Amino acid sequence: MSTAAQIAVVVGVVFAVNLMPVFGPPTWAVLVYFDFKYALPVPLLVLLGASAASAGRFLLASVFRQIGYRLPQRRRTDLEAIGASLSDQRRGRWGLLALFLVSPLPSTQLFEAAGLAPQIELLPITGAFFCGRLVTYSIYIAGASAAATTLRSLLNDGFASPWLIALQLLLLGLLVAFVLIPWAKILGYQPKADAAKN
Repeated sequence: MSTAAQIAVVVGVVFAVNLMPVFGPPTWAVLVYFDFKYALPVPLLVLLGASAASAGRFLLASVFRQIGYRLPQRRRTDLEAIGASLSDQRRGRWGLLALFLVSPLPSTQLFEAAGLAPQIELLPITGAFFCGRLVTYSIYIAGASAAATTLRSLLNDGFASPWLIALQLLLLGLLVAFVLIPWAKILGYQPKADAAKN
């Protein structure tokens, strides 16, 4: 397979994995697999992986934003409340960017939640995610040769692990809870149209 074809496969698979709303394998594991399979330079593999993952997560969040617009008005108001709380204050904005930059939490649910909150701007958090993944993917791929046997075992057996499935189900449950929590009441949020009437 030519180098161009290998690049296309890496970008396509990583992009598709990051579009998966649940039960997707970790991107770093996919990149480690391609590091074993192809002879692409590590810096190129990291750059391709971070770019494709960021594009996939951005599209995933955009899809969830469209879903959010179709929720009942009360749920939309609650999501607006959490979005306004995180984006109106300077500390909240920096904290949100830091969360996407270095969060140990799976990014799938973070992007889905961000997509549901309309005030959260998707491009800045995607940029923070990209920068953070440049570092983490570099670390994982650089350490892959030292732990090749363990990583092969993870790639072969880990995705069917009951613990991994349970974690994904737990995170999916937390996302549902995120939508159902009455954020507007908790945060004392009043939509601008209602505030203007008072």
